[in-house]
Amino acid sequence: MLDKLNIIKQRFDEVNDLIIQPDIISDQKRYATLSKEYKDLKDIMDEREKYIVLSNNIQEAEAIINDSSDDEMLEMAKLQLEESKEALEALEEKIRYMMIPKDPEDAKNAVVEVRAGTGGDEASIFAGDIYKMLTRYSENKGWKVSTVDYSEGTNGGFKEIQFEVSGENVYGTLKYEAGVHRVQRVPQTETQGRVHTSAATVMVFPEAEEFDVEINPKDVRIDYFCSSGPGGQSVNTTYSAVRLTHEPTGIVAQCQDQKSQHKNKEKAFKVLRSRLYEMELAKKQAEDAEKRGNMVTSGDRSAKIRTYNWPQGRVTDHRINLSLYDLDNIINGDLDKVIDELKLVDNTEKLKNISDSL
Repeated sequence: MLDKLNIIKQRFDEVNDLIIQPDIISDQKRYATLSKEYKDLKDIMDEREKYIVLSNNIQEAEAIINDSSDDEMLEMAKLQLEESKEALEALEEKIRYMMIPKDPEDAKNAVVEVRAGTGGDEASIFAGDIYKMLTRYSENKGWKVSTVDYSEGTNGGFKEIQFEVSGENVYGTLKYEAGVHRVQRVPQTETQGRVHTSAATVMVFPEAEEFDVEINPKDVRIDYFCSSGPGGQSVNTTYSAVRLTHEPTGIVAQCQDQKSQHKNKEKAFKVLRSRLYEMELAKKQAEDAEKRGNMVTSGDRSAKIRTYNWPQGRVTDHRINLSLYDLDNIINGDLDKVIDELKLVDNTEKLKNISDSL
C-alpha cells in the first residue's frame, strides 16, 4: 500500500508544481482540471501521513515486544500494537476507496429535469412530489437550487420542471436519481379508492462549462416570448422568456424564471450546453455500463429505478433490490439512506475492476 501511495505522491508533487506555472494558469480548462486533481490527491496525501504514523507505531510496538523485559512496557506496547493494527486496517480500506479513479463529471453542478409520465393528472402531482423531494434533499445538503423552466399540471404538480443545483459534488450524487420513478397510491382524483400506478422521469445533466462545449451561434435559433403562469396566462407583458433551438440536433432549451431577458438567455444557454454535453456523456456511460454490467448509473433514461408504494409505506430501489419502509421521510428529502447504498454498490463494482492494481 505504501508503495502505491508513494507513486501517488510523485504525481501530487508534479501537479503541485504545475498549477503555479503561468502558462497553466492562463489555460482555464487545464487549470480547472489540475486544481481538481490537486484537491483529490491532497486528500489522499493527508491519509498517507496517517498511514505512515500508524506503520511507525506498529514497528515501535513490535520492537518493544521483542526486546523489552519490562512488564508494564510490554503491556503498553501490546495495546498500542492492537490499536494501531486495527486503525491501519480501517485506513487501508478507506484509502482503497479513495484510490478509485474519480469521474471528472462528479464534481460538476447539475441541471435536473422532472417530467410527468403515464398517469394523467396523478403523474403531474407525483412529478411535483419528486421535484419537492429532490429540492429538499439538495437544500439539506447545503446546495443552491434555482428554477429554470416549468409547465404546471392542471390539478397541481408539474407536467415538467427544470432546475439547476449548485454546490459540492452535486452531479456525482444526483446522477443516481436519473431514470423512471414509479408511484403506487390512491390518487387525489380517484373517487373509488383504487390504487393507481403512475410515473415520472428524472433526467440529470452535468452542468457544462463554456470550455466543455462550444456552440456556434449560427446553429442556434433564438425566440422570445411572454412568461406564462398557471393555466397558461401571461404573467408579464414583456418578451423576457427565451427559447433556444439548436438546429443541428433539434435540442430545445428555454427559461422563463427570471424577469430579465438577458438572465433568461444566459440560463437557457447553460441548459443547452449541458444537454449537448450530456448527449455525449450518455453514450459513454452506456458503453461503460455494458462493459461492467453496471445498472446503478447506466445513463439509461428509460430504466425503472424506484417504486414508491403508499399503501405499504415502502420505497424499493430496483437497481440494488433495496426496500425501505420509510416512505414519508424519503419523499420529504431524506435520500441519503438510498443514495449511500447506491454509491457503496457502485464503488464496490469499481473496486473489483481495479483490485489487481491495488
